Amino acid sequence: SLSTSFLHSSKMSEVENAFRKFAIYGDTSASGNDMTGKNFSKMCKECGVMDGKAVTSTDIDIVFNKVKTKGARTITFAEFQQAMKELCCKRFKGKSPEEALQAVYGLIEGKEPGSVGATKATKVGGVERLTDTSKYTGSHKERFDESGKGKGLAGRQDLTDNSGYVGAYKGAGTYDQKH
Repeated sequence: SLSTSFLHSSKMSEVENAFRKFAIYGDTSASGNDMTGKNFSKMCKECGVMDGKAVTSTDIDIVFNKVKTKGARTITFAEFQQAMKELCCKRFKGKSPEEALQAVYGLIEGKEPGSVGATKATKVGGVERLTDTSKYTGSHKERFDESGKGKGLAGRQDLTDNSGYVGAYKGAGTYDQKH
């Protein structure tokens, strides 16, 4: 029984870690001890507790409001555990409450908030044409090497030539040889 209680406590700390990570997500001033409804919903969605069939976003909101302290806008970890007890029987029908709770915690442990929907660089329409360096002409072409990488300062600056010859003169450097 010692190993099962140890297993249970290590599992709980994994779940508590996930709880804290989701609690501070998107809020720099959050302590990680309590979680807002928005973050609770995000956690349930990303960990797979909310599947859209047995457990919907409405169920998540109802359970959140049921377990939180009246007048409060956040839930503590203890209230979160209560919410999981409420949700686990809906999510895993046919399992005993204990097994269902373990299954829900199995979904949550070790998870952290992902940045799903974060803005990615677009490569659509005109943008791709504009960023294709192989199609550049004139002085812009000189700013990039064959592979399309920028040359940096050498590609941007006209380096002065103090040889005394006019630019692009074919016979540059031949005067001393003739006279």
